[in-house]
Amino acid sequence: MAVQGGLRERKKQQMRQLIFDAAQRLFREKGFERVSVAEVARAADVSEVTVFNYFPTKEDLFFGGMQFFEEQLIEAVRNRPSGESAARAFRRSLLSGADRLALKQSADAILAASRIISASPSLVAREREVVERYAVRLAELLAEETGARADDVEPMSIAGALMATHRALVAHVRERVLRGLRGERLADDYRTQARRTFARLERGLAGYAVKP
Repeated sequence: MAVQGGLRERKKQQMRQLIFDAAQRLFREKGFERVSVAEVARAADVSEVTVFNYFPTKEDLFFGGMQFFEEQLIEAVRNRPSGESAARAFRRSLLSGADRLALKQSADAILAASRIISASPSLVAREREVVERYAVRLAELLAEETGARADDVEPMSIAGALMATHRALVAHVRERVLRGLRGERLADDYRTQARRTFARLERGLAGYAVKP
């Protein structure tokens, strides 16, 4: 049964990736607003119902990769080793992806995504919603770990600060890519910005939510 369950899960992941890749190709070619879910379904050779089973909205088709990354940030904090603070785990997870920024395909993808997002008010709004949703999830995790009350402002404020730093770094990278920065210079610039910012944050958060 475990083998069958694992096989089903792999097939679901493969289908999800197939649909996501087809959508991304169309978005790059035509722009987000000019692509319909029906077109995505045809490109992936599946039904529209199947697309919606994996991605409830067209915006989810675009931001599937972003939401996967946000999930990784939450899990990095949840599964951090004993003695590590939530802020340090968050920082470590963000820096772990710096090497990928040096790849040409990463910069090309960032450039394409930046242009598509800026041209679509619905994507701008959905990106903000995704960030807010994951900030709430991070705050809930911090509150649970620290024993804070449900109405305590501290976990939400700290989660908001961490997520705001993350999104500021994303905006910074997009701006640098739009200006032509590529390769190791882009990756090094990201590392410098992240380390400098978190050095300041951790002065106040080093003792907060330290894993027992």
